[in-house]
Amino acid sequence: MNIRVVFNQKGGVGKSTISTNLAAASAKKGLKTLLVDLDAQCNSTHYAGIDHHDEIKTVADMFKQTVGWFSTQSTAMDFVQPTAFDNLFVMPADPALGKIERELESRYKMYKLRETLQEVASDFDRIYIDTPPNFNFYSKAALISATSFLIPFDCDDFSAQAIEKLLDNVAELRNDHNPELAFEGIIINQFNAQANLPKQLVQGLKDKGFPVMPTHLSASVKIRESHSKRTPIVYLSPKHKLSEQFEHLLSDLEK
Repeated sequence: MNIRVVFNQKGGVGKSTISTNLAAASAKKGLKTLLVDLDAQCNSTHYAGIDHHDEIKTVADMFKQTVGWFSTQSTAMDFVQPTAFDNLFVMPADPALGKIERELESRYKMYKLRETLQEVASDFDRIYIDTPPNFNFYSKAALISATSFLIPFDCDDFSAQAIEKLLDNVAELRNDHNPELAFEGIIINQFNAQANLPKQLVQGLKDKGFPVMPTHLSASVKIRESHSKRTPIVYLSPKHKLSEQFEHLLSDLEK
């Protein structure tokens, strides 16, 4: 089972967009795919078309039951919600994630996500995890649960400076908690092939020996439309250049 985490400590780099569209592209290929949203902003949940309401169980509910906030235990699959898209399922986020984080961390519940995903692993071909934009309890739980991780990079100089620190943090966690965790590569997002700075920044990453995914994701206003329509772009506009890039990126990862 391949469980991929999309993670960057910097916000606004496209984590939710990349997580959701990679999961959608995987589902389009006929792979039964689960998208796990660990960000209290619920961006991936909303983007995949899932509405948060009291009737559905979320990843926050999954964590809550580990500290006795439920009188009865739900099974792991109870927290998985179907979407309107074939083969695509979501373990939705909840704004309550922010409120319960401190207690979960104080009770050392970082392994609960891994246990839950191990329970559902046989039901899915691929699992993608979207994370908050910081190295917090939920990001750590995701990295402990995963087989590999990807770093979105938005061609910003500050983002480039932050990658080494990010990798140091992940390396320490990997050594202590998940020695099998692999770094699959950096995903170049918002790439403008006509501008010099993005090309220089990408080359700088390569010169440092970082694995850079060969398919770069272009900037496009179409992605905003897909957000507003709560439909991943690979479904909304399958012939669009960016949709094809997501599918090529998935092919790069599946080689």
